[in-house]
Amino acid sequence: MTVEDVAADAVEEVVVDGDDVTDTTEVPAPVEDARIERALEAILMVADEPMSVVTLATAVGAPVKRVRAAIEALVADFDGEDGGVRRGFELREVGGGWRVYVREEFDAVVSGYVLQQNPTKLSQAALETLAVIAYKQPISRGAIASIRAVNVDSVVRTLLGRGLITELFTDSETGAINYGTTDLLLTQLGINSIDELPKISPLLSDGADGFDGDVR
Repeated sequence: MTVEDVAADAVEEVVVDGDDVTDTTEVPAPVEDARIERALEAILMVADEPMSVVTLATAVGAPVKRVRAAIEALVADFDGEDGGVRRGFELREVGGGWRVYVREEFDAVVSGYVLQQNPTKLSQAALETLAVIAYKQPISRGAIASIRAVNVDSVVRTLLGRGLITELFTDSETGAINYGTTDLLLTQLGINSIDELPKISPLLSDGADGFDGDVR
């Protein structure tokens, strides 16, 4: 993208009239104070990455201080404090943001359910994404999408549900989750280590060797 393209995109966000500049960026309508906890819960339920307090505050149109208090209330609610029922999921702070996770005690139950609900065979898109992760791990979802040139959110969720990949760590600077393969994949492939994966650079038409050198 050229400098001119970037400038054009920026200009589209404002309307210039003489010396006045009016920001036309669409701002979410503020959520009623009494509904902020439930609104945050809804957002966190569909989030694929940890959500920072600032991002959440922007989403619901509320002050950061109010959102922090709401998050504390949600954590207590999910944990069943004050006589409530403990949920099967929890709200956890990771990588500078908040995300909903299945409680560890129910991991086996959820994994078993997901495996029963999904067909045995992986789609071509899932196989290609799995290959990228296997050869380039640890790798973030954004980097995977860049390599495949398509959105990989649903495919990554499928691979996580199958237990073939796992979240290795969260980048402290970007907040991006980095993924890697699991022992289950090694078992399915019949190998003892990811290092036993075949070299693929000789099979590439352009002779590129970007994958082979990064296998852990």
